Amino acid sequence: MVRHAGALAIFAGGGLSGLLRRPFYWRVFLTNFFEIAYYSLPVVALTAIFSGGVIALQSYTGFAQYHAQGAIGGIVVLAVTRELGPVLAGLMVAGRVGAAMAAEIGTMRVTDQIDALKTLAVEPMRYLVTPRLLAATLALPLLVLVGDVLGVLGGFVVSVYKLGFDPASYVVTTLNVVTALDVWVGLAKAAVFGFLIALLGCYHGYSSRGGAEGVGAATTAAVVGASILLLAFDYLLTDLFFDQ
Repeated sequence: MVRHAGALAIFAGGGLSGLLRRPFYWRVFLTNFFEIAYYSLPVVALTAIFSGGVIALQSYTGFAQYHAQGAIGGIVVLAVTRELGPVLAGLMVAGRVGAAMAAEIGTMRVTDQIDALKTLAVEPMRYLVTPRLLAATLALPLLVLVGDVLGVLGGFVVSVYKLGFDPASYVVTTLNVVTALDVWVGLAKAAVFGFLIALLGCYHGYSSRGGAEGVGAATTAAVVGASILLLAFDYLLTDLFFDQ
């Protein structure tokens, strides 16, 4: 475990160092940014909408026992912006983007395309890893921002049209509870999660060996590793911002 953690840290340092050196491969960056931000939008949007609705229903079940249904709007917006928005979006993107990165780079590794890059005087880390790290770090907060809006909307729809809340009161409660800091905490988490997803996907793909079987194993390891690290860092970041 220590050996793999050290190798991952060295790999991350090598990928980040590419940001400080030229050339930076903007075309690779923009391609991956579009791939992550645009094509992940439907799954993140659907996840956020239904999650907001579920939070509203479950909160109503619990709060109705204490006649505190008026707090549901605040619970939904805080849960979505601070916690469920970045975590669920991160898990969805890890399953989609992390696996794709590991498979793509892993295939390049087992077919000697990475070695071919070296013969063309192209540094593989700077070409393959650095643009993906930056793209995922910038794209996931944008996805989470959209997910926050749709998650709150999902809670609003369920609360108003199923639970019978007054729309104006629900909106006022939501706006009174949420602050800019709540949104920024979620976006900061999302940036870290995006970096971890791209890092694990690139690392396992770059380190894959053994043909098609090795690529499959690398893809699985990338998704599982990214999901575990995402949840672990979620706790650490939540503890860091706990008093904020």
